[in-house]
Amino acid sequence: MSRSHAPVAPAGNRTEKNRTRKHRCVDPSAFRTRTSDGPPCTASPRRVGPAERFVRWVRQGGVTTILFGLPMVLCFAYFSWWPIVQSVQLSFEQTNLIGPGTWVGLDNFRHVLEDPLLWTAVKNTALFAALALLIGFPVPLFLAVLIAELRRGSTLFRILAYLPVAIPPVVSVLLWKWFYDPDAGLFNQLLAHLGLGPYPWLQSTGTAMLSIVLEATWAGFGSTVIIYLAALGSVPTELYEAAEIDAAGIWRRVWHITLPSLRGVILIMLLLQIIGTLQVFTEPFVMTDGGPEGSTVTVLMLIYNYAFQNGDYGAATALSVLLALVLGVLSAIYLRATKSWSN
Repeated sequence: MSRSHAPVAPAGNRTEKNRTRKHRCVDPSAFRTRTSDGPPCTASPRRVGPAERFVRWVRQGGVTTILFGLPMVLCFAYFSWWPIVQSVQLSFEQTNLIGPGTWVGLDNFRHVLEDPLLWTAVKNTALFAALALLIGFPVPLFLAVLIAELRRGSTLFRILAYLPVAIPPVVSVLLWKWFYDPDAGLFNQLLAHLGLGPYPWLQSTGTAMLSIVLEATWAGFGSTVIIYLAALGSVPTELYEAAEIDAAGIWRRVWHITLPSLRGVILIMLLLQIIGTLQVFTEPFVMTDGGPEGSTVTVLMLIYNYAFQNGDYGAATALSVLLALVLGVLSAIYLRATKSWSN
């Protein structure tokens, strides 16, 4: 009995069939089509016009998003950006803020730059910033690491670390001013039991700025500690467990795990502290009023004197604009220099 074989299609028929399949795949109205005798093929996507994109954006809630966010944007622009625009305009005018101003061009900037007290204020501000970074920047980081390493009582120490921030700034400054009192101050009384002192903390040109830096460090480190503790919570605990298995001490864990994990946060906090220290005002104004002998006059105190003691609002705003430009340039240089380190 002979087996029956299916007829074999000639080569020409197979070529015709492939041709038909290729023509079937080309469908401009679909992205992917599947034929009965072949795999799916991909066609070029159809171009979407501007009108269709707009309709799709409206259906996805674009108009609702704008209507929801527009009041907040307008409030922010009115209370934040509009005063900046007015300050820039005011820096080119001579005015008492009551009547219309008189356009004076660059005279306000020229007057500010020719003031000999400006360079004294710049030097004092730079000294305060340097001391605050040298003393005040490592302290919050050290306390945050120490609290994070505690096995018990960490909540209590978190509260104690944040407590100075809860005290109003002027109150804390006045409290420390009493601590620095040369006759009845707490510091001199404690040192008297050791046979030391009394020391003129705020009355000497050599110690006045350092005394202000110590108070500013105490008053401001609490919020920074909380930020560092929050960042430490995101560090994987497996890293510390592996380090403990390898018998790594606390300093090795801090150096090889904690600090590299907090690198981005540390760089941001350093930038914020640089900006904040260059705008110091409350501490020297309340503690020393710029004395003794102008050794604690800062740039913001000079702006205050221009505006509210001399009534020269044009010079005050001109110096404010210059300070903003300097801070902007320093921030741009800092971000550029630390861009590779923060990654």
